Formats: sequence, C-alpha cells, structure tokens
Amino acid sequence: MAGNKVDRTRIGICGLGTVGGGTLSLLRDNAGLIAQRAGAPVDVVRVGARSDRHGCELGDIPVSRDVLEVARDAQLDILVELIGGTDTALELVREALGNGVHVVTANKAMIAEYGNELFELAARNGACLRFEAAVAGGIPIIKALREGLAGNRIDWLAGIINGTGNFILTEMRDKGREFAGVLAEAQALGYAEADPTFDVEGIDAAHKLAILAAIAFGMPLRMDSVYTEGITRLTAQDLDYADELGYRIKHLGVARQTAGGVELRVHPTLIPERRLLANVDGVQNAVLVEGDAAGPTLYYGAGAGAEPTASAVVADIIDIARDLVAGQVNQVAPLGCVADTVRDLPVVPMEQVETPWYLRIEAEDTPGVMSRVASVFSREGISIEALIQKPPSQLETRVSVVVLTDRTAQARVEAAVRAIEALDTIYGDITRIRVETLDG
Repeated sequence: MAGNKVDRTRIGICGLGTVGGGTLSLLRDNAGLIAQRAGAPVDVVRVGARSDRHGCELGDIPVSRDVLEVARDAQLDILVELIGGTDTALELVREALGNGVHVVTANKAMIAEYGNELFELAARNGACLRFEAAVAGGIPIIKALREGLAGNRIDWLAGIINGTGNFILTEMRDKGREFAGVLAEAQALGYAEADPTFDVEGIDAAHKLAILAAIAFGMPLRMDSVYTEGITRLTAQDLDYADELGYRIKHLGVARQTAGGVELRVHPTLIPERRLLANVDGVQNAVLVEGDAAGPTLYYGAGAGAEPTASAVVADIIDIARDLVAGQVNQVAPLGCVADTVRDLPVVPMEQVETPWYLRIEAEDTPGVMSRVASVFSREGISIEALIQKPPSQLETRVSVVVLTDRTAQARVEAAVRAIEALDTIYGDITRIRVETLDG
C-alpha cells in the first residue's frame, strides 16, 4: 500500500514492565544501528504507563496514564503494546488499528484468542499487526515460518515453547526432585508467576501453538481447539523410567497435518534422547519444523526475558519502519497467506490421534497380574514394544510396571486403561504419557 515517505518513524510504547523496559533500552542502545537498518531514525515519542513503578529512565518522553491516549495520537506511526492480558491491551490495539496505526505486540494470549478479528481490523484500515515476540521470545520462529520456509509445505512442527515448564522438568530429571519443590524454586527465581497455572497447565504453550499452527498451515487461529495437558502429575520416577528406556520427557506443543485434518496438542511427551529437541534444557525454548523441501529445521534460543523478547519486538518495528521510509506499507499476510486463501481445516479429535504410549501401572506383586494386564492390551489390539517391571522394595507388596506401546489411538488406550484400573490387583490411576519419535 503506497503512502507518504517518512524521514523518521515515531513510536509509542504502552507498558513498561520487563519487556517494555527492555525494548526502550534496546531502541536507545542500538539507535544508530537500528536507524541504519530501518533507513531512518526510530524515535520513541510517547509512552503509556498506568503507574510510576516501572524503573525506566524516560528523559523528556511524555507519559500518558491513560494508555488509550497513545493509540489516538495522530502523529504516531507504530504503537507497541507490551501491557499483556486481554482486557486493556485488546482495547488499546483495537483503538490503534481502527485509527490506521501499525501495531507491534508480544501478547500471545491476545493474538491466539482475538487475532482473527484483529487481522481483519488491520486490513480494513491499512495497518500492520506484527507479533514475532508473541512466540518463543528471541527466536525468530514467526519469520522463519512465514518467510524462510514460505516455499515449503509444513507437515508438522513440535516445540518446547514454555521455559518455566522446561526448567521444572530439567530439574526434576537431573536432581531427582519432585514437582512441588521445583515449582517453588522457579517462583523464587522469577521463572514462574505467583499463580503458575498458565505455565504448568500448558495454557501459555497452547496460545503459542495456536499461532504457530495458523501460520504453518494457513488456517485461522483455533485456540479453542488446542488440546492442553499440564505437567503437574509427572513424578521424578517417570523421568527416571523414561531415561532407562532411552527417552526424555518434555512438555511439547505438537501441530501436525494429517489426511483427517490438523492435530493441535500440548502435553508431556517422551522424546528419544538422541533427538536435539530432547536435549533442550532449563528455561530455553526450541521449535522443530518439518518442511517438504527443507526437511527438519530446528530453532533454538531464549524463549523469554527482557532482552531476547525486546529483540523480537524491535525486529518487527524495523520491518514496518523500512516500509514507511520507502513509502510502501507491506501488509504481510499475518497467517502466512492472503485472507482469501486461509483454509478452515478441521481439527482431529484427540480420541483419534495415534501415538505410541508410556504407561506406568502400580500392581500387586502376585503371580498372574501381568498376564491379566497383557490380555487387556491384546483385547484392545494394542502391541507392547517394551516393558519394565521393578522388584518391590523391602516390605512392599506392590510393583511398578512400565509399558511402552506401539502407535495406538487415544480411544483404544483409554479403553484399556479403564479395564486395567478395574482389576482388583491394580492400585490407583495409571500414568499415561504420549511418545513422539519426531521422525515423520
């Protein structure tokens, strides 16, 4: 879209928390380099902050307590939304796009839940909405999917896209600790929020997966269809057994195109330990993408934090600034293809999704128990690939039995689990974790 060329790009930043402060610092520290790459200076001319508790040195930049005032500034070229959440932030972005102001955001929840509406609003008003920082922090995975792999049919992608969950699982595996203790440490270190629900129950990862899948497959955002399972039920025992079988347990987001539609799922997953993705530890993120031409490509780096996320925010600012300097606004198709070609692909019901499975069964240590369990698997048409039975501890009368199955639909596994749990020699609930080989 042709427009008037500008000799500088005027930025308004709303939200001066960790990412907002990092973005402001990066724009200042690298001002000369950014101007060179954008073709003209990029200046922060307004800030929206609802309190004074931001710790940023603003100099003579005017501050608005009402952030909507920033979105209404007719002199503004780009609004940077870093407030978070889906209340004030959504109102702010709607206001800016409605006024034809370009928007850059790091708000994964807002994009995943309201992106379809916001992209339409941006298109109607000749504005761009960029969101590289919404997924995997400093890893340029959105640009990789939308630009670098644009000539590929994406068959599937799988990612460790929540650093908090990855930190917890790494500590549990490496140090034999249980979930509750590691979560408390993650909160003390600032990796987890006081209310960690979004991280440990997979909601944060589901937001990111919905965005990645929409771009990879050219489909609308379908946050409501992402199957989400957290890590709160995992034990150090499960991570030990996975190691013994040659696997690592990761909290994985998986999107896959099949003949029946698209799989969208976030859940704990056993990954073969030889895979690079299985060796991504701590708070790091990584996304593995399988394209028909490029094959597998892995994108790894810091998934959060002030500087990595600010890096992604500023990259989007520079992209828009280049267009403004050239007088040609490029409304990049936000979901990887133009609106008329977005495909509303069906989402495969989870009961139809086929994967191998890890099952941990607590059974009475008496003869015939395993034959009864095996007969249930046979009746449901489930093949056993591997089995570990640990001897009981001293004075214990129960044993842990770990089973790896062949590829099996979830519906069959659930039927088998119900039947096994009903046996009088089985204790408690059976632990079930999916397995991904990541080779097709």
